[in-house]
Amino acid sequence: MILSPFEWTIAKRYMLPGRGEAFIALVAGISLVAVMLGVAALVIVMSVMNGFRAELLDKIVGLNGHAIIQAYGGRLDNWQDILKRVQQTPDVTHASPLIEQPLLASFNGRVEAILVRGNTAEDIKRLEDKRVDGVIGSLRPGSGNVALGSRLAENLGARVGDSITIINPQGRSTPFGTVPREIAYTVSAIFEVGVYDYDQAYVVMPISDAQTLLLTGDTIGMIEVTTTNADTVMDTLGPLKKELEGQAVVTDWKTINASLFEALAVERVAMFIVLSIIVLVAVFNILSSLIMLVRAKTRDIAILRTMGATRKSLLKIFVTIGFVIGALGTLSGLALGFVFLFFRQPIVNAIQYLTGQNLWDPSIRFLTELPSRSDPVEITTICLMALLFSFLATLYPALKAASTDPVQVLRYE
Repeated sequence: MILSPFEWTIAKRYMLPGRGEAFIALVAGISLVAVMLGVAALVIVMSVMNGFRAELLDKIVGLNGHAIIQAYGGRLDNWQDILKRVQQTPDVTHASPLIEQPLLASFNGRVEAILVRGNTAEDIKRLEDKRVDGVIGSLRPGSGNVALGSRLAENLGARVGDSITIINPQGRSTPFGTVPREIAYTVSAIFEVGVYDYDQAYVVMPISDAQTLLLTGDTIGMIEVTTTNADTVMDTLGPLKKELEGQAVVTDWKTINASLFEALAVERVAMFIVLSIIVLVAVFNILSSLIMLVRAKTRDIAILRTMGATRKSLLKIFVTIGFVIGALGTLSGLALGFVFLFFRQPIVNAIQYLTGQNLWDPSIRFLTELPSRSDPVEITTICLMALLFSFLATLYPALKAASTDPVQVLRYE
């Protein structure tokens, strides 16, 4: 919709009302601010929701792979052959043996439930970028060294160099019953994955040390698999799943974390709908301000009609006024949303400091910091939706202005 110089001049004049029309200008300003806040809220919430999903996926998949092949009964005896078969499967980028077993750990009288994780040397090296203290490279087979999650180390009160005791209830049998197996390990490193449940439970050690601790011999519990595409992992492992029926079960990351990711998906859709209604309510302010402007300018509109202005010109003028308010509100909302997202963590910390409330409890939120990841397609959709709502809100007042009868308005002038 291209405006002529005459139409653009009138539109600019009406967008900047005079002193006697300050109330109309106030309503228009409120309309702009309302659209800005609605768009900003949508951008912030949707980016944070995307960040939640992306961060959880990155951290969970980064530690556990895209899928797990787990034996019935918890012991995979012929795991070397299965591992070779997995590694030869097209689109599989990484596969490695893994042991995970819930046990207990004690230190200075404190006892915590833990998840012992036996990894290969290659997988242990992947923890290097998550290390917060100590030396990950010291976790060598037979060294007696382990790495603790940061929250677990905090709960136990253990630091690098301390010796913790890991208790395996499946110990040796004696005439007086089964004696739990207790082995001391040296804490050589502390890591932080960023997922609370992992950081408060994981004890990582070489896979051979885990086999010795658990008395499993040369067997493992599972094989973790990483593929080229996390979303199509079951398609990739479909043939292998059929081969292993009755021997092992193949579970992907979606199934393992189904409740978590399904809750995020439902909440994401619900938040988008609710906040879209906020934007819709905001554009009603544009509608009301334009109706007030048309009523205030009825005499001017009649005079313009007698001077030769067409109905189409008046329609374009008032549509432009409302659309510009919506566009400015949308752009301002984008800017406000991105500024908030850039300073999101300091803002959360400041609110926590002022209110004295813990707004970000990692034990509830899973992640240690507020995440954010903006989707360009989603941002574009939000902008187009706000602009569409703004345009639709201008149609009724613009049509009302265009249908003004100059004869009726100027009859008694």
